[in-house]
Amino acid sequence: MSKAAIDINNLPYADGDFFAFEQLLSAKERDRLAEVREFLAREVKPIAVDCWNRGEFPMELIPKLAEIDLVSPVRRQGYSNLFAGILHAEVTRADTSIATFMGVHDGLFTGSIEALASQEQQDAWLPEIYSLQKIGAFGLTEPLGGSDVAGGTRTTARREGDSWILNGAKRWIGNATFADWVVIYARDLADNQVKGFLVDTGTEGYGATKIENKISLRTVQNADITLENVVVPDFFKLANANSFRDTNKVLKVTRLAVAWQAVGQQLAAFDVARRYAVERSQFGRPIASFQLVQNQLVQILGNAVSSMGMMVRLSQLEDAGEAKDEQSALAKAFTTARMRESVAMGRSLLGGNGIVTDYEMAKIFSDAEAIYSYEGTHEINTLVTGRAITGISAIV
Repeated sequence: MSKAAIDINNLPYADGDFFAFEQLLSAKERDRLAEVREFLAREVKPIAVDCWNRGEFPMELIPKLAEIDLVSPVRRQGYSNLFAGILHAEVTRADTSIATFMGVHDGLFTGSIEALASQEQQDAWLPEIYSLQKIGAFGLTEPLGGSDVAGGTRTTARREGDSWILNGAKRWIGNATFADWVVIYARDLADNQVKGFLVDTGTEGYGATKIENKISLRTVQNADITLENVVVPDFFKLANANSFRDTNKVLKVTRLAVAWQAVGQQLAAFDVARRYAVERSQFGRPIASFQLVQNQLVQILGNAVSSMGMMVRLSQLEDAGEAKDEQSALAKAFTTARMRESVAMGRSLLGGNGIVTDYEMAKIFSDAEAIYSYEGTHEINTLVTGRAITGISAIV
């Protein structure tokens, strides 16, 4: 086929859904997905690379995100977990940084309130959270605590009358430079259990400093948080966050969401690589006509489809209330490993153009590294799964 005969805007399997998984959604969900895709193409894609290059978050996008109403699609809007997962993949496909912003606000922060706050607390806080009038962050990871944070949380909470006094530090906290509220997990000095607190970022003693020099998710405003005798009224202690086991209820769901991000990242790599292969000519013809290039494209697609198949089934189990922690762990480990392969092949396919953001693939390639690491490293999720299938813990 000659280059002139190729309709670049009408390629086969344009949505990359090679096994038609989206047909499992209801008609209402498919219509909603189409609406969000149009929004992402109009409002997010055109600005994504520029924001990433500058390392700045597009604050003007927040009212538009509020209008399209993406927060809490399952609990509040009644959609399936399968729809929520595919939706998250699509946001990631448009821009991983915006997907991470939503994952922090909606999944980690809002999820903490929905899962661990009392009904009275939810009634007081959720309306402004759902409408994005209040932006949230999630403070768990610490400067000296990542994979071992379950037993190694150093941030402390001390009960004093009708208040709690928080001291410590958190690191890698997305949205924290501009968030209104942040859920802080701290170890209660009285019983040594990790508990959750909703902290107003305007409270005296709270500080957030942007982390600079990142090579991944540059649009996301990650921060170091400091807490120096921060006073939190007792009402703002999450009623049902009384141990790390409670915290893990949130992480199980958000780990699933990050695995969906890995699907979206692979679809993004496929989009860019395929378009480039069809448009780019060498030796007098499109490079898509060479066997080795087609092999790379098919491998990227195969990785994405296998990852999506796993996530579809896991989301169905979540809808049925049957998903297990180890299944989320395996999904996160597997999909992010396939994602790493996919984005590397995509970057290679673009050759020298794969290392500049002009062609987007360099951004996709770099952002994948953050997805690979957050919400549990590949190694930790592997060990969680290994423990489940052997009955023996190999975590030191």
